[in-house]
Amino acid sequence: MIRRYTNPEMGAIWSDQRRYETWLAVELAAADAMAEAGIIPGEAARELRAKASFDIARIEEIEQTTQHDVIAFTTAVAERVGPAARWLHFGLTSSDVIDTAQALQMREACDVIVKDIAGAMEAVRERAEEHRHTPMIGRTHGVHAEPMTFGLKLALWYAGLQRDLDRVLQARETISFGKVSGAVGTFAHLDPSVEARICQRLGLKAALVSSQVIQRDRHAELMAVLAITAASLETFALEIRGLQKTEIGEVEEPFGRGQKGSSAMPHKRNPIGCEQIVGLARLLRGNAMAALENIALWHERDISHSSVERVILPDSFIALDHMLRRFTRIVRGMVVYPDRMRENLERSRGVVFSGTVLLELARRGVSREQAYDWVQRNAMRSFHEKRDFKELLLQDPDVTKVLSRAEVEKAFDLQYQLRNVDAVFARVFVNAQVAAATSA
Repeated sequence: MIRRYTNPEMGAIWSDQRRYETWLAVELAAADAMAEAGIIPGEAARELRAKASFDIARIEEIEQTTQHDVIAFTTAVAERVGPAARWLHFGLTSSDVIDTAQALQMREACDVIVKDIAGAMEAVRERAEEHRHTPMIGRTHGVHAEPMTFGLKLALWYAGLQRDLDRVLQARETISFGKVSGAVGTFAHLDPSVEARICQRLGLKAALVSSQVIQRDRHAELMAVLAITAASLETFALEIRGLQKTEIGEVEEPFGRGQKGSSAMPHKRNPIGCEQIVGLARLLRGNAMAALENIALWHERDISHSSVERVILPDSFIALDHMLRRFTRIVRGMVVYPDRMRENLERSRGVVFSGTVLLELARRGVSREQAYDWVQRNAMRSFHEKRDFKELLLQDPDVTKVLSRAEVEKAFDLQYQLRNVDAVFARVFVNAQVAAATSA
C-alpha cells in the first residue's frame, strides 16, 4: 500500500534503475582509480566509462541462470563494452560494489528525509506562531492539569523535529562510508590507497577496517533514527487524534469537500491521516529491530542480512517520507477551535489553579502539608458539588485568614500563569531560519 503513495523522488532512489546506476558508478570509479594507480590500462578505463551501460531486462534474464545478481549485472555490462570488459570488476568482490553503492542510495534518501523534516518544521512553526497565545488546558494522565497554550504544544513538536533532523544528519554521516577491501577485508588484490581513491571519487569515506561487508551497526543506527523520527510523528498524530475526540473537540485534521468518513454513518469525520501515521510508525520500529538483528553475521560475512535490507531500507525510507509529507499537510490544514479550548479550560470550575493557590499559602507561612490539605478539600468539593473552586476558597475561613480576596483572585490570573510562553518561544525558535533555509 505504501508504494501507492510513494513520492517519485524517493521511489526513484530505491528503484532497480538507481540500484544498477549506483553499482555502475562504483565499478567505473574503481576502474578510474585503478588506472590512475597503474593497475589497469588507462585506455581500458576510458573505454569502460564510454561504453558501459546496462539493460534491466537483460540483467534479469542472465540472473535466471546465474542466480547471482552482481554476476548477472557485470555480464550484461560486459556484453556492451567488448574486450575492455575484462578490466570491469577487476580485483573486486560483490560486496565491495553492493555496500558502497548502497551507501550512495542511503545518503541520497537521507537528503530527501532532511528536506521533509525541514518542511514539517516550517509548517509547525507557522501554526505555533498563530496559536502562541491561544489558551487551552494541559493534561497529564489524560486529566486536566494546568493551563497552557496550543502554541506551546506545537513548539514542543518543533523542538522534537529539530532533534530528529539532527539525528538524521548524523546518521547520514555514519552511513556515508564505502569499502573495497576484498573478500575478507585484507586488501589481497587492491591496496588501501586504491580504496581511498574510489571512495573519494564517490564522495564517501573509506571504512577504517571492514570484513567482506561494511559493518551493520551503521545501518542499524540509521534505521533506529528513522524509527525515532516516525515515533515523533506518531506522538504528534496521537495528540491530534486525542484532541479530535468528540468529547474534547479542540482540533481536527483537515476533512476535504467530498471526503467520506464512514460507509454507514454519514456524519463521521475521522482522523484517518493521523491514524495512518501511528500505524506506520509501528512498521518502522519493527524494521529497526530487524536492522539490529542484522549486526551479528557469521565470521567475515554471511548473507542473512541481505534479503532483510532489500525490504527494510526502501520500505522504511518510503514510509517515513510519506508520513512526513502527510503530517505536514495535516498541520497546514489542521482546524483549531479556540472557543472549545477555552470552554474545556473552564469546564473544571477553576481547580486547575490549585497549584498557584497552594504556593501563595506556602509563601505566607502556611506549611506545605497544611496548605495542600486546605486546597485539596475545596477542590474535591468543587468536583463533587459542581461548585466554583474560587468561590469555595473565598468561603473557607482557613484560607481567607491568610489570603485576601485580591490575593485569591490573583492566583486565578490566566495571563500570569502563561507569562513565560514568549520566553519559551524565543528559546525554541532561535534556529527557525536555519530550518527554513534547509527546506528551501
